[in-house]
Amino acid sequence: MATSSPRLARLAWATLVYNVLVILWGAFVRATGSGAGCGAHWPLCNGEVVPQSPTVATMIELTHRVTSGGALLLAIVLYVVARRAAPLGSAVRRAAGWVVFFELTEGAVGASIVLLRYVANDASAARAVWVAAHLMNTFLLLVALVITALRAAGFEPGREPATAVRKRLVALAIGLSILVGIAGAITALGDTLFPASSLASGLEADASPTAHFLVRLRVGHPILATLTALVLAGIAGTVTLAKPSLLVRRLAIAVVVTQLAQIACGVLNLVLLAPVAMQMLHLLFADLAWIALFVFCDRLLAEPAVAPLPLQHVGEADAGLGGR
Repeated sequence: MATSSPRLARLAWATLVYNVLVILWGAFVRATGSGAGCGAHWPLCNGEVVPQSPTVATMIELTHRVTSGGALLLAIVLYVVARRAAPLGSAVRRAAGWVVFFELTEGAVGASIVLLRYVANDASAARAVWVAAHLMNTFLLLVALVITALRAAGFEPGREPATAVRKRLVALAIGLSILVGIAGAITALGDTLFPASSLASGLEADASPTAHFLVRLRVGHPILATLTALVLAGIAGTVTLAKPSLLVRRLAIAVVVTQLAQIACGVLNLVLLAPVAMQMLHLLFADLAWIALFVFCDRLLAEPAVAPLPLQHVGEADAGLGGR
């Protein structure tokens, strides 16, 4: 049953925006090396509820914890409002429940990173794994928020199952985007821990077999990001050729634009040697690209196949030839 609640939709989009800001501040914590600002203490900060003589790093880390707590409270409010606005078993209630779940796991991952001391100058493989896990949870949190907002606005899943071709395209797009996100998070960690003095020295270090693994991994991210952007542009173009609804066509354009913006930020980040402000801007467009992609995929899967995708034409032609 369709659920439409403009008030709930606005709250969901506002919660999404707030979470993106919290994510950006989290990147600021990592980029400035402030992750150990509260020591190996959580939820206390250096063993205190309110630090008496805080350093700049302490204030940066404490601010992130406070705003993260605010995100959890906002998620709980969103869930309560969803329960009142939507009937039992509705998609919007389930999505709002997942928002609370992923907010809790987001906090749990962040707390674990602090308690295990995977902060500041730690350059271990374990820290890279935790960074990747943090990124995955963040992406899932954003997905839950997007679904909540869409369902609250009345955008329900399609009544008929999506075609196999569309499902494969969506799986490819989302899978590649997740890989790029993980690679980007690990690359950003490498940029923070092993800053380059110049573009030439940075590229030389990336290619050195004796360099730290976080440095050697940096070269893979821009390559993967570029290939993924090309694939997503191809998928968007393929979908557009099938003459979908105006909404899907506009979302396809949004996917391409955000991918181009993300690539441009990545190039600037590389050329400017990853300054903190550029890292945050790059992350912002990465989040926007992920959100745009997921909204596009959601609406593509929900839309009736008015016209076959070009790949479907090929399949039908092959079937016809086989029949003869």
